[in-house]
Amino acid sequence: MIRSQELLDSFTDKSQVKRLLTCIEISKTLVSTFDMETLLTAVLERINTLVPASNWSLLLIDPATQELYFSVVVGLEIAKLRDLRLQIGEGIAGTVVQTGEPIFIKNARQDKRFCCKVDELTGFETRSIICLPLTIRGEVIGVIEVVNLDNENFFRKKYLPLLAILTDYVAIAVDNVRNFQKLQVESFIDDVTGYYNTRYLTWHLDQLVCQVLQENSELSVVFLDLDDFKKVVDSYGHLKGSKVLKEVAQVIGSLLSPSDSLIRYGGDEFIILLPNQSKNNAFDFVCQVREVLNQSRFLTEEAISLALTASYGIATLPYDATDKQTLLLLADQAMYSSKDRGKDTIVLGKPSTKLVKPE
Repeated sequence: MIRSQELLDSFTDKSQVKRLLTCIEISKTLVSTFDMETLLTAVLERINTLVPASNWSLLLIDPATQELYFSVVVGLEIAKLRDLRLQIGEGIAGTVVQTGEPIFIKNARQDKRFCCKVDELTGFETRSIICLPLTIRGEVIGVIEVVNLDNENFFRKKYLPLLAILTDYVAIAVDNVRNFQKLQVESFIDDVTGYYNTRYLTWHLDQLVCQVLQENSELSVVFLDLDDFKKVVDSYGHLKGSKVLKEVAQVIGSLLSPSDSLIRYGGDEFIILLPNQSKNNAFDFVCQVREVLNQSRFLTEEAISLALTASYGIATLPYDATDKQTLLLLADQAMYSSKDRGKDTIVLGKPSTKLVKPE
């Protein structure tokens, strides 16, 4: 196997070999990650070493809104552009999406298609633009822009053919990541409730635990189990039992913040992940869940109007545990302690903590 340096030494045009090796590195990057931000940042960093330009931007179409947003920016602070959206047909980037054809502009401010929103937000002065579409299966999913080239003619002659090839690779990579993310999301959803499943719990809890330990923050976990749910199934059947689980999940889900997660753990057990929440805050939240759940009525569409209660256990990282297994175990044990002591109660994870039963 020829090493990179040996391959370089075997060619007289080392700049050409360098471009070849960079393309190989880019192709490796395209298949090494399914995280969009990591992927695109790594690719543009490598392209930037291959194609000399100080200002780059990669814009993608949001599938939900069909608007262009800045995904990666080189040479400007992306924080200033995160909330900027361009419509299809707006500006040079929007025009390229609309037509599917690349655009080369020597004097941007004299072109009627130019949109000055970026310059106004950042204080940057756009002079020239080369904008190429990212196309997959005939559909434009975004664009790559190269801005303010010192020598546009030289760039177009030497680097543009290579950049056009690389945009095809980037488009394929973006499409692959989106397809993977779609499948991943679908694999994380519980069929009965429409909320998360244990596969998501395993994946997301690993991330949260690392974040807590690195940032010296907190994470509270709530186990809850519906009281006497077997009687519901015995009385009304499994189909109505599944509908009750879905309605319960909707009640709890309506109380969650965007950073919280509701997971159906199995049967009639649920887990709630509360990032950045202390045990006291988690307890206050569970008191609210308990009150709302107890006041709700289920299967009302079937004229049944079923009342339910649940038993709750709470544990918090890092005070009760320093790893996810212990954290889940303590919350689970607290929940079973609630069952043993009368149900419809909230128990905190530490063994020394007294049983709490809100009135």
